[in-house]
Amino acid sequence: MHRDMDKIIAPHGPLTLASGSQIRRQLLETAGVPLAIRPARIDEGAIREALLAEQAHPRDIADTLAEFKARKVAGDGLTLGCDQVLALKTAIFEKPDSKEAARDQLHRLSGQTHHLYSGAVIYDGAEPVWRHVGVARMTMHKLTEDEIDAYLDLAWPDVASSVGAYQAEGLGARLFSRIEGDWFSVLGLPLLEICSYLRLQGWRFT
Repeated sequence: MHRDMDKIIAPHGPLTLASGSQIRRQLLETAGVPLAIRPARIDEGAIREALLAEQAHPRDIADTLAEFKARKVAGDGLTLGCDQVLALKTAIFEKPDSKEAARDQLHRLSGQTHHLYSGAVIYDGAEPVWRHVGVARMTMHKLTEDEIDAYLDLAWPDVASSVGAYQAEGLGARLFSRIEGDWFSVLGLPLLEICSYLRLQGWRFT
């Protein structure tokens, strides 16, 4: 249930979300956070490639991309930038651009444990004031080719927007034997930490 704006004390006004992600928006709105949506347009691929060339850790890549997004649209009040990175050992995955690419990603993740890093950076005006990277450890069942094909027949193209070609909150749940860490970070947003920061800034959800 969404709460009315007049029941929320938000000293800085609505939080600007520098993302077009529907699930991030839904998580924040369900938690009662008033939002202004301003998706940031940055060249994520070029930034990611530059960081990989410098052998940056996946955690740092998620953090840097989140900051670029927040900085891009920052104005008055608080602006939140977010990014999620999937890392299988030293390999960084991107969103699959075809069903074949999705099949390849699932084949590589099958029977393996990978990590999701969900970066969040908040700007106050033109300055970064808070940052956090949530981590989840994801262990996938050993999947047969038939299982992968059957899953994609149901899940594609919905999972085209998801790195790893799965959505663990939906059909993708059946692909995993174990998930460790913050569930909200699996969804791409360290929600508890964000809400805790807002409370420290005088926000009250009444």
